[in-house]
Amino acid sequence: MSYDPADIEARWRERWRQEGYYEADPDEEGDATFITVPYPYPSGGMHVGHARTYTVPDVYARYRRLQGDNVLFPIAWHVTGTPIIGAVERLKKGEEEQLSVLRDTYDVPEETLQDLETPMGFARYFIEEHYKKGLRQLGLSVDWRREFTTNDERYSKFITWQYETLRDRGLLEKGLHPVKYCTNENNPVTTHDLLEGEEAEFQEYTLVRFRDGEGTVLPMATLRPETVRGVTNAFVDPDGEYVRAEVDGEEWVVSREATEKLRLQDHDVESIEELAGADLVGEHVSNPITEDEVLILPASFVDTDNATGVVMSVPAHSPDDYVALREARERADEITQYGIDPDEVRAIEPVPILTIEGYGEIPARDAVEEYDVESQEDPALEEATQELYNREFHQGELLNAYGEYAGETVEDVRERFRDDYRERGAFDSMQEFTGEVVCRCGGDVEVAKQETWFLRYNDEDWMAKTKRAIEGLDAIPDNTREQYTHTVDWLNEWPCIRNYGLGTRLPWDEDFVIEPLSDSTVYMAYYTVAHRIRDIPPEDLTVDFFDTLFYGPDAAANPDERALELREEWDHWYPVDYRVSANDLISNHLTFYLYHHAELFDEANWPRGITIMGMGLLEGRKMSSSKGHVVLPGEAIDEYGADTVRFFLLNSAEPWQDYDWRDEAVSSAHTQLRRFYNRATEVIEGSRGDPDGRAAESSETAEPSRDDGNRETISEPPRDEQDAPDDQPDLRPIDEWLLSRLQGVVRESTEALEGFETRTASQAAFYAMEEHLRWYRRRADLDRPGARWTLRHVLARRLRLLAPFTPFLANELHEALTGESAEDAGWPEVDEAREDPTVEVRESLVESLTDDINDIVNVTGTDPDVVQVYTAADWKRSVFEQVVEQASPRDADRSNGDSRETTGPDVGAVMSEIMSDPDLRERGNEVSDLVQELVEFVREQEDDRLAILEAVDEADVYADAAGFYEREFDADVRVLGETDAEDAARADGAVPFRPAVHIE
Repeated sequence: MSYDPADIEARWRERWRQEGYYEADPDEEGDATFITVPYPYPSGGMHVGHARTYTVPDVYARYRRLQGDNVLFPIAWHVTGTPIIGAVERLKKGEEEQLSVLRDTYDVPEETLQDLETPMGFARYFIEEHYKKGLRQLGLSVDWRREFTTNDERYSKFITWQYETLRDRGLLEKGLHPVKYCTNENNPVTTHDLLEGEEAEFQEYTLVRFRDGEGTVLPMATLRPETVRGVTNAFVDPDGEYVRAEVDGEEWVVSREATEKLRLQDHDVESIEELAGADLVGEHVSNPITEDEVLILPASFVDTDNATGVVMSVPAHSPDDYVALREARERADEITQYGIDPDEVRAIEPVPILTIEGYGEIPARDAVEEYDVESQEDPALEEATQELYNREFHQGELLNAYGEYAGETVEDVRERFRDDYRERGAFDSMQEFTGEVVCRCGGDVEVAKQETWFLRYNDEDWMAKTKRAIEGLDAIPDNTREQYTHTVDWLNEWPCIRNYGLGTRLPWDEDFVIEPLSDSTVYMAYYTVAHRIRDIPPEDLTVDFFDTLFYGPDAAANPDERALELREEWDHWYPVDYRVSANDLISNHLTFYLYHHAELFDEANWPRGITIMGMGLLEGRKMSSSKGHVVLPGEAIDEYGADTVRFFLLNSAEPWQDYDWRDEAVSSAHTQLRRFYNRATEVIEGSRGDPDGRAAESSETAEPSRDDGNRETISEPPRDEQDAPDDQPDLRPIDEWLLSRLQGVVRESTEALEGFETRTASQAAFYAMEEHLRWYRRRADLDRPGARWTLRHVLARRLRLLAPFTPFLANELHEALTGESAEDAGWPEVDEAREDPTVEVRESLVESLTDDINDIVNVTGTDPDVVQVYTAADWKRSVFEQVVEQASPRDADRSNGDSRETTGPDVGAVMSEIMSDPDLRERGNEVSDLVQELVEFVREQEDDRLAILEAVDEADVYADAAGFYEREFDADVRVLGETDAEDAARADGAVPFRPAVHIE
């Protein structure tokens, strides 16, 4: 039978569905394992990047089931917030980009578009037609009974309990707080609502309150307030739009855009007069610290949408400002149109404010000259600026003009200096983002200060609990642990509500909705009862009900018996064993997840592990649903099959590493699985359809070899004979070698999956084992009953190793081979009785000599008739033993950190011992050269391998393999000792375990 992924996969999907195979209920057999992944947000379709996120935990879930665990792997749908609403609004407006994504990227039929014009209609379409179809096509072992949406009434009761509890414990407060605010939707937004700027952070600017002659404030924004004494001039955009406005009862001049930002940041702003930037050029303003008058110059580089649109210039310490002033002085005659005296411009000189080692009096000038910056457009200018800013911050010492701050470094003084002059009224502040931020609805996002409810993530007791949760966490990879701690250290209050959107209303103020990152912190607990809580009327799901469910009968005056019944299921599954999520969520969702569990549940129910996922690329570029740069899982599965998609995603990189979906590589993975299926099928059908076990091998599955007689199509004794070790046929060393290597693959795969190393595990089970089989097929007489039994035995266990990765193919083949599916057969254990290091070492010598002969044949271009193999003389073997002996005593030093791998046997000590033998001493340089070579060889070997090599009769190994060599090279092969050579020159290059080879 040929490999037809569509047929195989459809059959197993239906079988799993009918049997409810992955529906997990509490039982007393096996440990409970609970695995979760962030529930999808169905504001668009699912792409292969999402597929990998969900498939990695599925591999672990399947692995734990094979180990005998009772495994819960649920999924639900996150619809909270505004992205879905924004998508609906763009659809209803007929925005071409949105329509293109829906029609062209996600194949939404034209007649269906109308059904998407409500938020839940939109969400349901992508849940049913994309995510659920995609996840089922991939074969995810999900308990579908437990799905819900975050807009469900009962789920909202659960979130109500959570936030009522946090408020009662003093961890929710109301106050003025900076938030990300969509100016189009007039609504706070969070990271999940953003189209661009997900990484942007709040950044506080100091506003230096310069004044004109009439006392009007021209606030100039800076991140370096200590440089105010070095201001020589100011810049505005002459073509920009500015406003004279009353701000908190005081007259200011700022850009038009700044007035809106100031309003959002809780300032009372009333516009008085519109101004052109050109109206400000040529004016003079007074520095509030030095009282010096500085000239306002025109500059096209000023961005009126950044801060106030009025920029102070510190040319002694800012390469940007130095170059801008240099260019202004050079074109001084050109700006007389603004009524500026060109001589006044040319007279402006940089004013130094600090000293820094390695720079002269004007550091910015030195930096510009060092980087050879020619203009403001020169790319080197940014690098020069950043380097100088960094050096000045850490090493710059303020001059005497700074009074009490003189002599201090900028790093130590900046905040004190800023706060001091803010109290004196010389400084003010405003917030900006570190980059452009755009809402998914397309609106600009600005910093706003709002009266809002926020979570007190900076509460000391809460922080301490969360840090204990982090200490006990299995963080995968471990180097992510410090990222959680770092997040706890910098987190402050977190606004947890928004003005509108889907989701749960704030219980005590239903004008507000709890925002997405705040309602997705403990929903894992809801999974445990989601399928059963549907039988309880929503009005009965009170705070007391959930207190009883999670804290027991003593938590409520009249505990609800239904809650106590549900508590048994929650108690069976909790805590979450592993959560698999994206690396960029450590700084918000994942740390919030730890916070809320640490507060709401006792320590025994805190999360046990989190595995981080890397980013997915598509042909080298980041995938983006909104930009249509995606591959849909359904399309990939239709072309290659689900097993291929899974195998590529899991095998291309470890979960926490980035991976790149490339069609050529995916196609190659499909070809490899097809070949594997065909080989396995021939092994299975050999005993059923071919009494001699000699089904013909197809050209597609043939391996390149010099011996076409070694076919991989084998039969074996009946299944009961395979499963009964006492009835197995006689095995030869090559069979024992393959069975021994199998144990190593089982061990490596098991250890890798314990640590979520899906690539390592799949590489071992598939590619490493394939290499072993390739060698076995070259070496073994495959017509023997022992060989046929061995291949079937190996195939059965290999299929169980592959079952988490390629469940359709593995289950299909395993059932055909043994009568039961791979997932019913369980995970294979290492059979220590079949581990035989001696057989493995002996076979490695055979393989090494094969490679050496092939090298000689390839280099010489000879088709040999005779191959003569010369093993090293006895005296060389004696030298080898003495080298090993000199290495052995150092094993006792390993407690002090020594190891043979780093130091090896001492050449001097070996030579001293050997030269005490007069026979060896006579060989002089010959012995010395051999010792050098053998010392290097021994240093590369493990102790156990050296012990085996000492006991091995090398000549016997090659003699036993002579028949193989004769078939391999179609030549007469003779194994001789070095002293038996008729021509000594042919054999004198032989050393222990690297024989000399001569071909004729």
